[in-house]
Amino acid sequence: MLEIIKEPWPWYIAGPLIGLTVPALLIMGNKSFGISSALRHACAACVPANIDFFKYDWQKEAWNLFFVLGIFIGGIITANFLMNPSEIIVNPELKAELTGYGITDYSNLVPKQLMNFENLFTIRGFIMMVIGGFLVGFGTRYAGGCTSGHAIMGLSNLQWPSLVATICFMIGGFLMANFILPLILSM
Repeated sequence: MLEIIKEPWPWYIAGPLIGLTVPALLIMGNKSFGISSALRHACAACVPANIDFFKYDWQKEAWNLFFVLGIFIGGIITANFLMNPSEIIVNPELKAELTGYGITDYSNLVPKQLMNFENLFTIRGFIMMVIGGFLVGFGTRYAGGCTSGHAIMGLSNLQWPSLVATICFMIGGFLMANFILPLILSM
């Protein structure tokens, strides 16, 4: 049983399990799924500022904070006890392309040549970690939610803004992966 948990699950199992969170949350009290909203709830709870954006009854959404805490604890448990010691399987064509950029270590979920503390102080690392992080945060706020909230919950509820946001996320992802990332990696 433990070996099943350590392996990646195929899309036809993982997808429906993720999708079942939508009706489960709706049945549990018309709750809305989204990870980025937890940051707003945490700020509303911890920052006693006179900011209109944080003036709402965040206690009604406290369940979301526990949900995100569970994800965080699950990540710690997985990283410490359930990691598969085998090298991450990467498509051979992608592996050949990444080798051209100096990325050869697939022992971790994210290649160590990209994400490490020393790399933060290089142009490439600063662009990927700091500027990329800012853009993700800005985009999440600008779109009114993150990919999980819009693509999973919003599309399931047939919300037009979520369809537009998800299309924009996908276009942005394709542009980043195929045009912008190769430019950054070649720095």
